[in-house]
Amino acid sequence: MTNHKEGYFVLLIRKKRIVVLMAVLLVLALVAGCSPGTQEEFVKIATGGTAGVYFPLGGAVAEILNKNVEGINASSESTGASVANINMLRDQEVELAFIQNDITYYAAYGVEMYEDDKVEGLYGISTIYPETVQIVTLEKTGIKNINDVKGKRVAVGAAGSGTEANARQILEAHGITYDDITVQYLSFAEAASNLKDGNVDVAFVTAGFPTAAIMDIGSQHEVVLLEVAEDIAEKMIAEYPFYSNIVIPAGTYADQEEDVNTVAVMAMLVVTDDMEEEMA
Repeated sequence: MTNHKEGYFVLLIRKKRIVVLMAVLLVLALVAGCSPGTQEEFVKIATGGTAGVYFPLGGAVAEILNKNVEGINASSESTGASVANINMLRDQEVELAFIQNDITYYAAYGVEMYEDDKVEGLYGISTIYPETVQIVTLEKTGIKNINDVKGKRVAVGAAGSGTEANARQILEAHGITYDDITVQYLSFAEAASNLKDGNVDVAFVTAGFPTAAIMDIGSQHEVVLLEVAEDIAEKMIAEYPFYSNIVIPAGTYADQEEDVNTVAVMAMLVVTDDMEEEMA
């Protein structure tokens, strides 16, 4: 994958505090032609699955818009999350979308799941919170580090998902390919369920922590989080500018006695160039 670190900032990502984000959302709602007495404007917000964080966030944003901006009818939609949301923005099915910054990167540069399918005109309004790549196993598997996953059953995320790309990139940074493991293309919920039931040995989960599904597994089994060492993380960040280093503090999950270093991507709010620049 080509290193586009310098050009990455063409996405116009403007980091703001969440309070500022809410104010910006109110301005975003004032789309062209919307003023008191004009025809009602519909603002559709693409979120994610009902069990994830995007869905309640989108509902809260819609409620704020409806209560504070005259002439706006905002609604949030449960979707297949980041990849689906990019497609919905491109097809003008929604006006705003919650999307991971790595997926936005892939779409903007026409790589990974968007190879030969580059999406033009994406604009990042704000990053919101880190979505941490959590590499989860159980103590009883005997797996202590990422190098131990060779020959194991690994849930890498749904095919074509952001989690799957995260998993592949992290494994490659450790010199491991899919030929070295038994790949299981499972969704977030499927991965958690299969890990709990012993049908997979390791699961990649990209989500804010603490993650409810991992906490649920920890209520029945001793959970182990595998570390992405700082030198590996720095190597990845140099190649993939959407990653950042992050620590999952000790005590985040039951029986987690030590900090765990890993990498994270960022949840962000995205519009297209159909939104007037002064509004975005």
